[in-house]
Amino acid sequence: MRDISRRGMIGLGAGAAATLGLAACGTAQLDGPSRGGGSSSGRPGAPKHPARPLGDGSTSYTGKQPYQPKRPEPLEPGETPPQFVIFSWDGAGEVGTGLFDRFLELAKDHEAHMTFFLSGLYLLPESKKRMYLPPNNPKGASDIGYLTDEHIKATLKGVRQAWLDGHEIGTHFNGHFCSGYGTVANWTPAQWRSEIDQAKSFVKEWRTNTGWTDMPALPFDYEKELIGGRTPCLLGQNNLLPTAKELGWRYDASSPGGRQRWPQKNQGVWDLPLQAMPFPGHSFEVLSMDYNILANQSINTTRAPSYNYPAWRTQATQSYIAGFKRAYETNRAPFFIGNHFEQWNGGIYMDAVEGAFKYIAREKEKGGDVRLVSFRQFVDWLDVQKPEVLTRLQSMDVGQEPAGGWKSYLGGQAA
Repeated sequence: MRDISRRGMIGLGAGAAATLGLAACGTAQLDGPSRGGGSSSGRPGAPKHPARPLGDGSTSYTGKQPYQPKRPEPLEPGETPPQFVIFSWDGAGEVGTGLFDRFLELAKDHEAHMTFFLSGLYLLPESKKRMYLPPNNPKGASDIGYLTDEHIKATLKGVRQAWLDGHEIGTHFNGHFCSGYGTVANWTPAQWRSEIDQAKSFVKEWRTNTGWTDMPALPFDYEKELIGGRTPCLLGQNNLLPTAKELGWRYDASSPGGRQRWPQKNQGVWDLPLQAMPFPGHSFEVLSMDYNILANQSINTTRAPSYNYPAWRTQATQSYIAGFKRAYETNRAPFFIGNHFEQWNGGIYMDAVEGAFKYIAREKEKGGDVRLVSFRQFVDWLDVQKPEVLTRLQSMDVGQEPAGGWKSYLGGQAA
């Protein structure tokens, strides 16, 4: 998260569109009580049931997660599908910038949910780094480094509050290796299993690894909470998927270069990729992640001259909004957005994400069936839909409107 200069890019298309490549890491009606105001440290959301410690007490079972949507139902014949939008965060580490709290508050203000792909190493003190055995890399190695004790505590606080607010905690694995012999692109299914087991152990045993006894446990069972992730630099999905399926994961968000279409399963797991979206001022599209916009604007430089920032901020905001509108007004394909808790180029990408989030939330609040959800909540909806309805949705191309309108296009599917 703190050393972007060591990350490369993956080509995802021909010609100018190849700049869609990615390489970066960083940090509906609801059940439960109504949300109140206040900071993330004081907002409501305490578990209703007494916590039952798990393992060494780093995690605990506290009952059903608060603020979850009502149980999803299949679309009725001819019903217009909702417009799902999923904001997700790679790494999910808090390093003193306040970005974790900023976006928790934003989501709370709009009764929205997101997915946080936690890097397991962000809960492991650097003094214990030799506990990490990364495949094809030296013991304790990491291309994103380790957090300070202060930042580990802040990350624990953010992750705990995120779950209590109804957000999903996924995984971004550990060391973020994207190049050379040790790249995740070369890992075998067995090596992915080792990486996942270690990522889970760092979350489930942070109390033992840190020695801290004055912080509350994470309020969830990570074995049950973890149902998906996103790989570093969107590499290695093919060999990850057999392991993901074996572990019972329900989705993977690692596929590079997706398009704004309804998703399908790959090796029995829902494939939910970042997507190509319009890029104002260009003839090519850009991947729906903050770093990919940066890579096209400042060529991997995270501290470009500040006179560029206003125009770049506007361009990034409008790109996300254009991606949303294209889906919302045509095929209603879910829109997936990836982010990092980073202040790249003066924080303009955080401003852009917030601006787009507020625009989309306003559409929801106008009465449109727009749902700002986590990946977990989205696959819950997918899994109750009739196969013939999903087939009809999946057959639609980017920007394609339903022939004859939704009532006609999905009207005969009950038969």
